[in-house]
Amino acid sequence: MTKYKYALFLMIAFCTSCAQNQSEEKKIIINSENKGVITSYGPKWITRNIIQDRKGNIWIAAFDGIFRYDGKSFTNITSKVSSARFFSVLEDSKGNLWFGSIGSGVYYYDGKSFTNFTTGDGLINNRVGCIYEDKAGNIWFGTENGASRYDGKSFRNYRLNGSVNSIIEDKTGKFWFATTGNTFVYDGKAFTVFTHNGKPFTNVRSIIENTKGNIWLGGNDGLWRYDGNTFTNFTQKFVGDIIEDKEGNIWTSSESAASPAWDGSLTGNIQSWALTRYDGKSLADKKPTVTEVTNKGMIFGILADDKENIWFGAFDGVHRYDGKTITDFKGKEVRK
Repeated sequence: MTKYKYALFLMIAFCTSCAQNQSEEKKIIINSENKGVITSYGPKWITRNIIQDRKGNIWIAAFDGIFRYDGKSFTNITSKVSSARFFSVLEDSKGNLWFGSIGSGVYYYDGKSFTNFTTGDGLINNRVGCIYEDKAGNIWFGTENGASRYDGKSFRNYRLNGSVNSIIEDKTGKFWFATTGNTFVYDGKAFTVFTHNGKPFTNVRSIIENTKGNIWLGGNDGLWRYDGNTFTNFTQKFVGDIIEDKEGNIWTSSESAASPAWDGSLTGNIQSWALTRYDGKSLADKKPTVTEVTNKGMIFGILADDKENIWFGAFDGVHRYDGKTITDFKGKEVRK
């Protein structure tokens, strides 16, 4: 593996401190008397990110709002707060929720009221594509032109050479930043471009560290696993999202194996995308067992819930796979 290191003051990546602290009098957007609109259906538009909170609720970030599903009905939490398109959602270690929007910054929700953070408060950019909490409790926001780290009082910004798609902290304490440009590893002092055989990983959409400590990358160059020494390529087809379920299986949203190469556009070959499962027990084999579960056009934001269901977003809302059938939630009545 070859890596290139850049000093923080170079153009590739640099950080700046933003002194704007969160004021105790920061404007509250909406109070606890208005908790959103309850519906029998989920989002009907592009759904980008899905998580499950510690109480078992499913939270969905979509272009028509942030939805919470309690197993019976949906609540559009942000319907009275913002008309922004939402891209990302995180529950932090204290049980608070963070919602990233496209153009309106970040919304913080404590279960009673909302607080909005934008560039006026120190956020590096108002288009927030991903949110991550590190081991120290800092909240990271991946944006159109870099990342912001929020410590509860102020923002520290890191400008990178592309939109930040994914952020993780690995078991050694190093941070990984996947961007539409290069992929970077940050050791707290300098950013290093992550490469294989001298070639950088570019336009990586997702990075995860699985339970075995391996780094998985999905993007323009397909699906890769890095164990600290060896690289393994599982497909050269474009890969969007990656998750690991509790059985050790790897799930991805990607081009179907039978589809032609994706042209990079939002409309090109979207009918040939698939939800794909890589069997965890066979990942050490040269040819692991791979199953394409469904072809659903473009697929985003995969979640494995505590009942072993797989949730995923699409252009037309959210879907749930129980191992046998796929349920959508876009009708007048929720299908159980």
